[in-house]
Amino acid sequence: MKTALIQTDIVWENPSENRKILEEKIDDLIENVDLIILPEMFTTGFTMHPEVVAETMEGETLLWLKEIAATKNCAITGSLVVAENENYYNRMVFVFPNGATQHYDKKHLFTLAGEDQVYTSGKEKVIVNYMGWKICLQVCYDLRFPVFSRNTENYDLLIYVASWPKVRTNAWDILLKARAVENLSYAIGVNRIGTDNNNLEYIGHSQLIDELGNYMIEPTEKEGVFIAYLDKSKMLETRNKLNFLNDKDTFNFV
Repeated sequence: MKTALIQTDIVWENPSENRKILEEKIDDLIENVDLIILPEMFTTGFTMHPEVVAETMEGETLLWLKEIAATKNCAITGSLVVAENENYYNRMVFVFPNGATQHYDKKHLFTLAGEDQVYTSGKEKVIVNYMGWKICLQVCYDLRFPVFSRNTENYDLLIYVASWPKVRTNAWDILLKARAVENLSYAIGVNRIGTDNNNLEYIGHSQLIDELGNYMIEPTEKEGVFIAYLDKSKMLETRNKLNFLNDKDTFNFV
């Protein structure tokens, strides 16, 4: 499966401008890819004002994502602010080439920024099946909670979309490697760059790590689209050889 990680600056609370910027980057793709991954809150930046920017699952951004998926014949994923049943969600949507969707609502809300005061927490872990891959969807702060992401479903790929600030980049790099190694899974982290309206600086460090902790896309601070091919058979060969997941603890998540 060929993936494209898009690392970009985000215009504060301006969905139409961000869609335009991202569409230009996607249109410039020379290679055909199977999956495009965008950052957390890719239409707005990490805002605590959902009432200003929230969309529905029938809104402009979902229609835009479906159009891209159909035109490029690929899946596309990222998170945005969604209003539903009088609640706001930091929702990671996964759009298939045929326009079908699945979504994951961020479970661990970032209390340091007050995200828990304005958004509703998700309750369910979500595994997407695409092209024979089992993909676990996660958002930013979820990275700090390994029990929730533990590979009890034998997923093949763990994706984190993020607005992870520069000041904690070291933790981002360490934890992404840890999630890949402990779960014997590919792990992808896609983070933004630039500075937001809260004067927080982001330096990206989007990356792709294999099941043994090796970089396939190394962290960088540059804006760009980074492409790599994921080989499921190689990952499964490693997993079957080492058998570490067979010895994992059993537990019930509450």
